[in-house]
Amino acid sequence: MHPIENLLYLIHLWRYSFTLSCLELKSTGTAHHFAFLLNSTDYRILRMDEDHDRMYVGSKDYILSLDLNDINKEPLIVRFLSYTIQIATNQTIIKGECGNFIRLIEPWNRTHLYVCGTGAYNPICTYVDRGQRAQEYIFRLEPGKVDSGKGKCPFDPKLNSVSALINGQLYAAVYIDFMGTDSAIFRTLGKHTAMRTDQYNSRWLHDPTFVHAQLIPDSAEKNDDKLYFFFREKASEMGQTPMAQSRIGRICLNDDGGHCCLVNKWSTFLKARLICSVTGSDGIETHFDELRDVYIQKTQDTKNPVIYGVFSVSGSVFKGSAVCVYSMADVRMVFNGPFAHKEGPNYQWVAYQGKIPYPRPGTCPGGTFTPNMKSTKDYPDEVINFMRNHPTMFNAVYPVHKRPLVVRTNVDYEFTTITVDQVAAADGNYEVLFLGTDRGTIQKVIVLPRDDLQTEELVLEEVEVFRQQLYVSSVVGVTHLALHRCDVYGEACADCCLARDPYCAWDGKSCSRYSANQKRRSRRQDVKYGNPIRQCRGYNSNANKNTLETVQYGVEGSTAFLECQARSPHVSIKWHFQKENSDRRREIRSDGRVVRTEQGLLLRSLQLSDGGVYQCTSTEKNFKHTLVKLQLVVLSARTVNTIQTESTAPAVPPLQSSTWTPSAEQYKDLLTILSQPEMGLINQYCQDYWQMGDDPAAHAHKKKDLKEVQKDLRKPRNRRHHQEQSSMAET
Repeated sequence: MHPIENLLYLIHLWRYSFTLSCLELKSTGTAHHFAFLLNSTDYRILRMDEDHDRMYVGSKDYILSLDLNDINKEPLIVRFLSYTIQIATNQTIIKGECGNFIRLIEPWNRTHLYVCGTGAYNPICTYVDRGQRAQEYIFRLEPGKVDSGKGKCPFDPKLNSVSALINGQLYAAVYIDFMGTDSAIFRTLGKHTAMRTDQYNSRWLHDPTFVHAQLIPDSAEKNDDKLYFFFREKASEMGQTPMAQSRIGRICLNDDGGHCCLVNKWSTFLKARLICSVTGSDGIETHFDELRDVYIQKTQDTKNPVIYGVFSVSGSVFKGSAVCVYSMADVRMVFNGPFAHKEGPNYQWVAYQGKIPYPRPGTCPGGTFTPNMKSTKDYPDEVINFMRNHPTMFNAVYPVHKRPLVVRTNVDYEFTTITVDQVAAADGNYEVLFLGTDRGTIQKVIVLPRDDLQTEELVLEEVEVFRQQLYVSSVVGVTHLALHRCDVYGEACADCCLARDPYCAWDGKSCSRYSANQKRRSRRQDVKYGNPIRQCRGYNSNANKNTLETVQYGVEGSTAFLECQARSPHVSIKWHFQKENSDRRREIRSDGRVVRTEQGLLLRSLQLSDGGVYQCTSTEKNFKHTLVKLQLVVLSARTVNTIQTESTAPAVPPLQSSTWTPSAEQYKDLLTILSQPEMGLINQYCQDYWQMGDDPAAHAHKKKDLKEVQKDLRKPRNRRHHQEQSSMAET
C-alpha cells in the first residue's frame, strides 16, 4: 500500500488530555534545556550534520555546534559580530535588532560551513571551519573571508527566509532590501549566472512569507531536478477569494534565464495554490489559507516524498488550524495542467485556452523532454514571454482524499510547526506527528482508528526530529527531549495498552520503550485497537489493586473538588459513593449540589453525610479501571468555627515575655492538625495558642477544642495511607 494511503486508511488522532509542564517534563529525565549563558537570544536550529554528529544552532551574534552523541557536552561556540552597524536611512532601527542574527547555515564542503546573518541590517556571510572529523573539535571563523549577504539573508531578523545550498550554488527565498519590499528567489555563488524572480511583479510574488525549500527530483535525469518553494502570499485574484493564499512554487536548477527577455531572471518559475479546507454540511468550503510550516517525509522512492503542511485561518472571526497531506503525483499533475490566464484587470481568471508554446513552459533544459536544448537561453522568445505572463497554474493542489488529516477549530491556539517520525510497532508502521503551537506546546498526534492527542507544555518555536530525540529551539535556548515518556501512562498493563503509543509497550513489569527484540511472551502492544482485555490477560487483575486510597478533608458548608482526570477522551467516567460502615455503593449523578466535570467532581455546600469513600472508575473498550479512590472527611462547621474564633481574653504580653511552653505532645497535636490539606482554615489557631500567656482558663478552653478536632480527624482516617494523601482543591 502507498505510504499516503496507509496513512489515511485510519484517519484519526490519538490523544491524551493531561498536560506536562516544563518542570514535570524535566522530572521524567527525558528533557534537558540549554541556555548557554551567552547573553544572546533567538536560538534557531539551522542544520543537522550526520557526518560530523553535530547540530548547528544560530542565535544573535553566535554560532553553536552541539554534539549529538552527548548533548550535555559543552558546545563549540563562534562569535560572529557585524562589522558595519551604521546605515544611512531616516528609519529608526530597534536597538535590540542591531545585532547579527544568524539565519543561514549550509554545509559548503566536508570541512567548512557557509554562514550568513542579518549583520545589523547589513547582511554578511562568512565561512566556518569545522574540521575534517568530528573528533578534532575544530570550530572557528575563517579570517578575512566575509562577503555580502544580500540576496542570501534578510536585512530584518523578523522576516522569514529559506535557503538550500546545492552543488555549490546557493538558492534563497528572501527579502533583499532594507525596507522589506523587494522579495525574490535568488541564486548566487557557483558557476551559473546569478538569477532572481522578476522584480516588483506581483504576478510572480506578492508580499510572500517564505516557509520551506526542498529539492525533489522529477526523474532519474539530473537535468530534470527542480527546487520547490513553499510560501504564502497576498492573493492577486479579485472577487470572493481569500486575502491570503498558500503556494507551492518550483524552478529548474539549471535555469539560466532568457536570451532577450527575462535576462538573469528565472524562465522556469511556476507556482500553484495549495488548498487545505473542510466542507460543511451546507457544501461551503472553509479554507485554512495561511501556510505556516512544511515537513517533507522521505520515502523509498526519492521522487515521491509525502508533503505535510500546517495551515491556519486568516480571518479574524473564525480561528483554527489544520494539517494537510499532499502527494507529489497530485503536485505534478497540477503543474502539467492548464495555466491561469486573465485578459485584463476587470476580468476573471480562467484556464488558458490558446496554443501552448514548445517546449512547454516550466520544462527544464537538457532533460527528458528537451534533450537537445542545453540551456534556457535556447528557448524561443514566445516560451519566455509566455512564462513571464503566466507563472500561475489554473488548478490548485488538493490534499489526499480532499480533506485535512488534523483539524483544530474553536480553540485558543494555532499550529505553527510540524515534524514527523516513522515508528515501527508490533502491529505495523505508524507516522507520529509532533505539532508545535503558538502557545508554546507540543502535541503528539498519531494516525489511529480513534480521535486522540498528547500535549507537553514547552516554550516552542522550531522542531526537529533526529535520532529518537525532539530538538526544540526558542528565544531563550535549546531543549531536547525523548520522543517517548512511557512511564507517564501508568503502572498497569491496561494503561500502557490503552495509551496506544507506538513508542511504548508493556514488558511484563512496566510500560517501557518498545523494542522489536523484546520477547514476544511478555511484550504487550496494540496500537491499532488498544484492547487491554485481549492484550493484558493475567495483568489486569492487579490494575485496580494498585490504586492507593487517599484522604481528603472538607469543612461543612464549604465546597470540595475531588479530582479525577482521564488520560483518554474516549473513556466513560463514573463516580461511586460508599458511606462509612456500609457495604453499599451508589453511583453519583449531577444535581443542583453535585457537579460532574471533565476534571473531577465538584461538591457544593458540604454536608456531614457527604463523608465516605469516593471511587472514580473509567471504562474504555469494555475495560474498567479505578483511577481514584479517596476518603472524604467532612469536619463540622461548629468545631472549626470555634477554633477560629478570636479569644476574648485581655491582651497579653508578646510571645517572648511569656513563660508558658507547650509540651511535646501538645506541639505534635498542633502539627497533626496543621498538616492536613484542609486545615488551612485554622492556621490562626497557632497564633492564638502561643499568645495566651499564663491564663489557665483560656488554655483549658483551647485544649478542649483541640481534642474535639482531633477526634473528628482520627475517627475516619486510614493511617496506612497517610503519606499518600493528596491535597484537596477547595474553593
